[in-house]
Amino acid sequence: MLLRILPRAAALLMLCVQLLHSSVLPTVSSYEFTAYRMQQYAIQQEKHGCRGAIVQAEARSADEPVLTRRCVIMKLPDFTVERYFEALRQSAAAVLLLLPKNMSAVPQDIIQTFMVSESEALLKDTIMPVYVTPEDEQLLYMYEEVKHAAASRTSSILVRVFRSMVTATVFQILVSNTNPIKPITDSTIITLEGVLPGAGEDAPTIVITAHYDSYGLTPWLSYGADSNGSGVIILLELVRLFQKLYSNPHSQPAYHLLFSLTGGGKYNFLGTKRFLEENMDHAETSLLHDNVAFVLCLDTLANGDDMFLHVSRPPKPGTPQHAFVQHLEQVVSSRFPWVRFGMVHKKINLGESTVSWEHERYAMRRIPGFTLSHLEDPKSELRGWNDNSILNAYSTRFSQLHVDLRKMKRNAIVIAESLARFMYNLSDKGSPKDIQVFKGQMEFQDSRMSSLMSFLTSIPRATQLDKDPKHTILVNTLEHELRYYLHQVHRHTFRQDKRDPELTFFDQMEQPMMMYRIKPAAFDLFLGGCIAAYLAIVYYTIENCGYLYTKLKAAVKSKQK
Repeated sequence: MLLRILPRAAALLMLCVQLLHSSVLPTVSSYEFTAYRMQQYAIQQEKHGCRGAIVQAEARSADEPVLTRRCVIMKLPDFTVERYFEALRQSAAAVLLLLPKNMSAVPQDIIQTFMVSESEALLKDTIMPVYVTPEDEQLLYMYEEVKHAAASRTSSILVRVFRSMVTATVFQILVSNTNPIKPITDSTIITLEGVLPGAGEDAPTIVITAHYDSYGLTPWLSYGADSNGSGVIILLELVRLFQKLYSNPHSQPAYHLLFSLTGGGKYNFLGTKRFLEENMDHAETSLLHDNVAFVLCLDTLANGDDMFLHVSRPPKPGTPQHAFVQHLEQVVSSRFPWVRFGMVHKKINLGESTVSWEHERYAMRRIPGFTLSHLEDPKSELRGWNDNSILNAYSTRFSQLHVDLRKMKRNAIVIAESLARFMYNLSDKGSPKDIQVFKGQMEFQDSRMSSLMSFLTSIPRATQLDKDPKHTILVNTLEHELRYYLHQVHRHTFRQDKRDPELTFFDQMEQPMMMYRIKPAAFDLFLGGCIAAYLAIVYYTIENCGYLYTKLKAAVKSKQK
């Protein structure tokens, strides 16, 4: 009887050993990676983003029914408004979002759903830490494991208990930085300006401006292709082409062209506000003091077959603004009739703390202006998708998602031709409606525009990264580009009032995060039971060695007979 029991016990132990061996992880037990924390800032004392940074919790799938004090691991399709707010409702310890490397393989509906969720998350102030990191093999393995664990909870109770005791792996997510989050007191906003002087002493001024910063769920992954890399590129091409016209005394228009690249555009156009304060209130002489024909703001112009002119007040007939709008309509109808052009009128509400477009900052100073964009409604979800997303990038990152260089070039041609017709008064001179000023050597260069887009989207341009060496390279490159073509190029560096800052950023936006693979407590109990059973069998064998030998000898003799 005993001889039959011992082999079965040994076989059971061998099975347990095999299960333990099969549960050994194929990768290392700990893994460190870089994660990027969600935006945290306060503008005019109103808080946005997440105020938490420390994470020490077990990883769980978003499919789990209980998320309290757990770190919820999500991929792009999992990050929906409903699941994000469910994690908030259950007081989850954190959310870790894994971004795919190949965005071109992600369906467009998933991308749009994510962008809506991203905008909603940025509007809400929360203590729950939210981190984003690019996916890799280790993180995908963790995601599949927690996903499989969530799916297995539909199995019977015995299967779930056995799995948790023997084969399950628990992942712990840890951000061990215990330093408190502190406001950044030395942040700066930089604005660049340069001039092409017009013919004549009292020539009126046309201002062409675009903000160069970007915005998204996390600053370190905000590359901003359409918004507003497109506006910056069109402005730089206008600088290059109009410099050729201004360099020849015979073609020099009777208008000053003032170009500006502003920072802080994603934060209530604070850089534009400070730029106007410096020029209007503190500078003794400025082209903005008087005789400004209009201000043309370029924002989000690399997509769609729409072009909208956003105004705070409709231009009156006989004004320079009205004449320029007529030229815009004429160029669009004669050369690009499939493009839908329209004017959008939105009054400025001085009771609101934020503005929708950059030209509103000028309108508050009684300087006429407008913004050109392919977006119609500044508060629509579409603007959130295109403007305020870490997916708003280009090139190898996300395979020209949200950017069409051909449409950006088309929009640039419309703007340049309209400006030339206005400044040279070509309509009154009887010029053909389809006349082309910018052709031949004066054409927009596809290779240059593509190179500029690749450069701009290779560097995260979030305003709070002003101390990062890459951001310094960005600003220096833009300044060098302006100095090559323009006169009187100046760099304006605006610092926050430490006592009463309008805009406050916070640190710890980039964190080292650890992922640990551990077994659950039930595993230790199971392993202890296996060891105890093994020791009991060994002890029994030693204590009854003579008896076992006699039985074994008798069994062998009986088989020989």
